Amino acid sequence: MVSSKTAANKKPAKPAAAKKPKRALDQPPEFSPEQEMHAYRQMLLIRRFEEKAGQLYGMGVIGGFCHLYIGQEAVVVGMQMAIGEGDQIITSYRDHGHMLACEMDPKGVMAELTGRRGGYSKGKGGSMHMFSREKNFYGGHGIVAAQVPIGTGLAFSNYLKGTDRVSLTYFGEGATNQGQVYESFNMASLWSLPVVYVLENNRYAMGTSVTRAAAKSEELFNRGSVYGIPGEQVDGMDVRAVKEAADRAVAHCRAGKGPMILEMMTYRYRGHSMSDPAKYRSKEEVQKMRQEHDPIEQVRQRLIKSGAMTEDSLKSIDKEVRAIVAEAAEFAQVDPEPDPAELWTDILVEA
Repeated sequence: MVSSKTAANKKPAKPAAAKKPKRALDQPPEFSPEQEMHAYRQMLLIRRFEEKAGQLYGMGVIGGFCHLYIGQEAVVVGMQMAIGEGDQIITSYRDHGHMLACEMDPKGVMAELTGRRGGYSKGKGGSMHMFSREKNFYGGHGIVAAQVPIGTGLAFSNYLKGTDRVSLTYFGEGATNQGQVYESFNMASLWSLPVVYVLENNRYAMGTSVTRAAAKSEELFNRGSVYGIPGEQVDGMDVRAVKEAADRAVAHCRAGKGPMILEMMTYRYRGHSMSDPAKYRSKEEVQKMRQEHDPIEQVRQRLIKSGAMTEDSLKSIDKEVRAIVAEAAEFAQVDPEPDPAELWTDILVEA
């Protein structure tokens, strides 16, 4: 363990020079058929899983808070395609998609949603608080922006250990007005920490449009510029654009150039949480996004157009994915609930 004195005396790296923020919304490079198939399967798994979670919530099988990721699948899948073994991931409460993209077991994720023993937090964490040290997934955090300093701390650990590992720290546009975000930006820039801040801008922080909540809302990727942190705005509905931007950001961090911000312009189809009727936006707006920008449909159309897949083969994949999700849902309903004695475990670590 590195002492605070050692950390304080370690000579900080020279901060990366400030660059003019840029937008990365141009036509991205094409994927290979293998990349398209990987992205399609991963995004479809997240979509079907979240649809099933919404169904189980409506049936009363899942309780408490539940925030679905439907519509935003391209962000986490594209980012995961750019990282390597040992890189870390941390996010907020809209986290099921991130877990699945990290290849956490759908049965364990769904069982945690239903509060069962087989869940990733033994049924004690629920939707917002799941972790997997094995997959380098550090949560799942219910407090807005709480994960940002923790993700920065993961990068600080990488810096002290002298590794080339990178921390992907996700947060929403609603978190960008939280003070701890800027404290984290300052520290990350000061020590040139290897952290990619992935700002998932789904346009609505709970029920408030970003244009009503954030000054210069069209340039949130610019929020780190005063600290010398470069940023880009990315089409978060196109997995190819996400992967391209992620490759640049991860390479930037691995080269010791410090943090980077990627603002992913994305959209959630459902309400903020399952209890949100989303009356602050029109059905026409949601439908337009589904019809013109759906991340899964974009890949599906490219696969068919290229001849890599047929309608029947894609239906077969959907059937396989639905079976995986159905098995997870079944397990999550028959797995036993935690023993009451579990209330007294995982609450104290004795040094």
